Amino acid sequence: MKFPTKEETQQAINSYISSLATPLRELNQKIHEAPELAYEEHRAHDVICDFLVSQGIPTTRHAYGLSTAFEALVGKSPGRYINFNAEYDALPDIGHACGHNLIATASVAGFVALAFVIQKFGLPGQAQLLGTPAEEDGGGKIDLIRAGAYEKAHISLMMHPVSEEEFTAHGVHGIGGRSSISCYDLIAVYRGVSAHAADSPWDGVNALDAVVSAYNNISMLRQQIHPTERIHGAILQAPTITNAIPELTRVKYTIRSPTVEKTRALGTRVRKCLEAAALATGCKIELEETRLYADLVVNAPLCKAFQEYMGDQGEQIWISDDTLVSASTDQGNVSQIVPALHAIIGVPVKDGAKNHTRQFTFAAGTDKAHNRTITAGKAMAMTGWKVLMDDGFSREVKAVFTPGKQN
Repeated sequence: MKFPTKEETQQAINSYISSLATPLRELNQKIHEAPELAYEEHRAHDVICDFLVSQGIPTTRHAYGLSTAFEALVGKSPGRYINFNAEYDALPDIGHACGHNLIATASVAGFVALAFVIQKFGLPGQAQLLGTPAEEDGGGKIDLIRAGAYEKAHISLMMHPVSEEEFTAHGVHGIGGRSSISCYDLIAVYRGVSAHAADSPWDGVNALDAVVSAYNNISMLRQQIHPTERIHGAILQAPTITNAIPELTRVKYTIRSPTVEKTRALGTRVRKCLEAAALATGCKIELEETRLYADLVVNAPLCKAFQEYMGDQGEQIWISDDTLVSASTDQGNVSQIVPALHAIIGVPVKDGAKNHTRQFTFAAGTDKAHNRTITAGKAMAMTGWKVLMDDGFSREVKAVFTPGKQN
């Protein structure tokens, strides 16, 4: 059977995605205008699923035991299996300040484009789109890994928007991949004993003192950590009155380091700071650890292919570099079990404001950001097409991949 050339495939994808220009823009806007927090993305879940069903694509809602996850699947075995990840959770108070509406739109566009050419030309293999909730807080992809959602995947594809000013001085609009660091959270609850702060303070055990002590301990620890490591925290519960010795406080610290192993080691040091505060003040301590986001492993062949297909559309990007992103993502966990793309695409942002700002929230809703996102989606579709159709390239992608640790 004679399959289409690269140029014929691109032409088919361009024509098909052009026919979906209005519904894809509306999909993006609906997600952007109604931001939802981790594991609460019910509207975004429904909006995307409704769109997929409108295109005749079989879609499983509430997939893998998660109420706001979904799975769409097109194609048949034998053949390789191409995964796309759609994120759509937002941040408290500032909405889609990380552009997850764009991430979702890119992955939806990439998936439906690849699904279209699989069906139109009878290509071997399958395309899978996963709705992956709670990237900002909780790690929906970790849930999905544990539930077996990635077991058949040969590669995993997604993109992430940033301010284009990081790249435009160099004449490009993004990069195929950059490593990001590992992280997890420690939550400490301190339980003291209440007493009248003026009449009998000696009868109390001060839980606020424990938080202050922990803060000071960790602040001193920061002087002794590597430049690539981060420790940052917040007081989640504190006293609201002054005339009683505080009996309950709660604090949360995020620990980041370049690898899973180094993050765990740094976390052990932070844990000792938290425990020392309880010992010094006489409080009882309850410690909770969240799931660990693994460091992101860059797959150079996937980045190079993505660069080629972005270039075919007039968008120049780098392949990859040695810059280490200080943020973390649960796509890192995926990249530890399957070759993965986490492309970084610049979008116009007023005053160059970066992710997790109100300015970026505004930028994520613009037509210019949407258009560049669609371009990235088509490039991801072509990257998936190459894995399906090019045995040598697929072997190259696999050859540079070494399974790693997630947790």
